[in-house]
Order: sequence, then C-alpha cells, then structure tokens
Amino acid sequence: MATGEEPGRDHRAPVCLCVLCGLPAAGKSSLSNTVCLSASRRGWRATVVQYDELIPDQAFHARESDEHTEWKLHRHAVLQRIEDFLNNPKAPLEIPAGCRIDRTAWDRCVRALLDPIQPNQAPLLFLLDDNFYYPSMRYEVYQLARKHSLGFCQVYVQCCLESCISRNKNRPHPVPSEVIEEMEKRLERPNPKKNPWEAKSISVNAMDNISECDIQRVMELICSALSDPLSPVVDDTEQKEADRQKCAANVVHQADQACRRLISEAMKKARANGVSSEHMKSLAAQLNESKAKFLLNVRKHFLQEASFIAEEELDVEHVMKRTMELFDHDVQEILSKIILNEDYL
Repeated sequence: MATGEEPGRDHRAPVCLCVLCGLPAAGKSSLSNTVCLSASRRGWRATVVQYDELIPDQAFHARESDEHTEWKLHRHAVLQRIEDFLNNPKAPLEIPAGCRIDRTAWDRCVRALLDPIQPNQAPLLFLLDDNFYYPSMRYEVYQLARKHSLGFCQVYVQCCLESCISRNKNRPHPVPSEVIEEMEKRLERPNPKKNPWEAKSISVNAMDNISECDIQRVMELICSALSDPLSPVVDDTEQKEADRQKCAANVVHQADQACRRLISEAMKKARANGVSSEHMKSLAAQLNESKAKFLLNVRKHFLQEASFIAEEELDVEHVMKRTMELFDHDVQEILSKIILNEDYL
C-alpha cells in the first residue's frame, strides 16, 4: 500500500482482488455469493463488486461505439473507488464528473468490509464480478493489485453459449442474445502461457451446479493469492523505451521484407499483363515510395502510439498480418491504376 499513515487502514491485513470472468449468465454471481459466504465463515471481510449494479445501463449500451466510451470511464471509476477505499475506508465516496457510479450499490458493496465485529487484521477479499472478456480488462485489476502489493487471482466461469442464452432469458433484465453471441466470439479466457501475470487462474465448469470441490478450489486459489501478494513494479522507463525501440525495429524489419515480397509479386503480375517498360518503371517508383511512407508510419505507430505491457507477449505474427493487409491494399490500388492506364493506350 501507499507509504505513510493512512487513517483507518491496517497495513497488516492482507488483501486479494479476485476477478470472476465469463459470459453473462454463466454463473458468476452464484459463484461469487457462495465464495463470499465461505470467506465470511473463515472470518474474512469479503464483498462482491457487481459491475452491473454499479455502472448505469446507458454506459453499457454505448460500449461498442467508441474506444473511449462512457462505459470504459465507468470501469476505471469502479477500480478507483476500490483504491480509494483501500487508502481510507471511512472516507466519503467521491464520484468524478461524468461517472455516475451507483452510491447505494457501492455502500452495499463495502458494508461487509466495515463490519466492526471483524478484526482489522482479517483478510479483505474483493470479488470482481463482470464479463472481463478481454485480457486488457483483467490486466487493469492486476495493475491495481501490483501497485499496492495485493493478492491477485482469476476464476474463469465456463458455460456453453446455449446455456447462457437460455439462463439469460429468465433474468429480470436480460441482455440481448446477440450481445452474448458477439461477446462469446471475442472472449479470451485467462491464458498463463501467453500472459504470465495470469498465472493464478483456474476454470470452473458452471454448466450444472457448482460443486463443493470447485468452491474449495476457488478458496485455495484465493488463499494462495493472499499469501503471495504482488510486488510493486520498479521504475523501468529506460528499459521499456529500449524494449519499444527493439520491438519497433523488429516489426519494421519484418514489414520491410514482407513489403518487398508484395512489390515483387506486383511487378511479376504487371509483366504478365503486358505492362510497358516505361510504366514498369513508374510502377516500381510508386510502389517503393508507398513502401517508404508505409514503413515510416509503422515505426511511428509502434514508438509513439502502441502500448507495451512487460508481462504480455506481443503477438508479432498477428500484428504483421494486419499490417501487411493494409500495405497489400495500397499495392493492389497502384497496380490496378497502372494496368488500367496500359489498357487505354
């Protein structure tokens, strides 16, 4: 936690942020309530952070319209409220402008954590109940845990799409089925092999009732996270910059090789279409000029815009595929114009 005296905060109390992820109606809420009850029986201070209750409906409806939606701002606000509580549990809730976190839902969320019956040394458990279908969403929680040396773990609640849609229809406020279908396509379950920071993750099958064995597994996972809190990241700005430069150079080099292949293929196609030597020279000049501008933009993107996370491996193959699709589009446009001009001669 932050250094210095913080009113109402006992530094000896371990804290765990446990992410529950999965499709809507997969069974996350049922699991979180059961785990919360088990935690209370152990003498812990536990609560469920229910995103659906904290964030207003209109924010969820706007989630796909813009990269910086009201929904995204609200998600950040929820984590900020958790951080504020950890720093000063008795401080009044402050909601930033534009983020209408439900105060009643938040008060209900932290009520169990302020129970005077439980000792200050009792572990604090936050069960974050949301879909968290992208790793980037879960990584924000990990960053908060690492910043304050908290425990961190994840539980992926697994349930087939058909069952989720069926259960969802029986809810008081069902999510549109097409939203669940789209989310299922995008959902990236925890993958410790790809993202080492997701090491403390397990899957729970919620197709039927969650077993006592599964609850025990979840509790063991949380105990492990509580006993092994994360270490704050050191200031490695220079190393990150060096990594950015190295990664950019690697991607630009691969892009250059791929561009050369695409240009070579375009030149062969032009010859096969009987393009004159004069137009072949023009084609080569235009393609090389386009390549130079393209590679400059690729490097600029990786150095100035791309965000690299040390714990996440950059999928260079995916980046290259997406990048070269853009350049190939430019190549085909230039080639088509040259061939078209040749046909009109």
